Amino acid sequence: MAIGFDRVGSGPTMVLLHPLGADRRVWDGVVERLATRRELIPVDLPGFGGSTPLAGDADPAALAGALAAWMATEGIVEPHVVGNSLGGWVALELAQAGLARAVTAIAPAGLWPRPLLPKPSVARRLARVALPFVGAATATGGARRLLLTGTVAHPERVPARAAAHLIRSYATAPGFRAVNAAMRAGVFTGLAEISVPLTLVWPEHDRLIVRPRQIPRHAVNVVLADAGHIPMLEAPGAVAEVLLAAADPAVEAGARVA
Repeated sequence: MAIGFDRVGSGPTMVLLHPLGADRRVWDGVVERLATRRELIPVDLPGFGGSTPLAGDADPAALAGALAAWMATEGIVEPHVVGNSLGGWVALELAQAGLARAVTAIAPAGLWPRPLLPKPSVARRLARVALPFVGAATATGGARRLLLTGTVAHPERVPARAAAHLIRSYATAPGFRAVNAAMRAGVFTGLAEISVPLTLVWPEHDRLIVRPRQIPRHAVNVVLADAGHIPMLEAPGAVAEVLLAAADPAVEAGARVA
């Protein structure tokens, strides 16, 4: 299958996985800040961006399996895997399978206590309605606030072009429905089995993911101040600092460890 990705920068390798409905462009602001210190590989998950959907199961474990095969083809061995939301769950799957040297999961999906009920995506319907005029709409603060509600805490901090691209991706991703249904129907139960360095990042104003009550002692918890569910869009500098600190404890993260 085809996997869309970029490979830029130099240094230790870091694979970046996006949330449900987005694509690898959501990491652009972070990539700009880290390319002189890391080899960065933002990836489109199967069914999103430039990657073809999976033919069978579309749950996070299956997405991780497809990425594992792609990593082997590309010669990517034990990278630091970073993921947000759905991408965070996939990152955890890769770490559990022994394919990551470290994992940072930002607002990871799947740590809920039980499977979620099926739910229509109101946000995706809104994105589809906005498609014909999304460029003009995201150029204004009020419309950007409406379209990004629940995604970021400060829509005014998101560049108009990035906001428009996110909405287009969300509205048109061919794998959205299958992956969303499979994600909601599952739970990730292997957190305690991850033996590599594990950092869990919780955006302070996340409206979509609730931090679990029980976290393994070996996991480092970081609360990312003044950011919402997709902090790379509104606070790429803070996210970049957290990622450096997750790989190198000597780097000051600029975030509160809880």
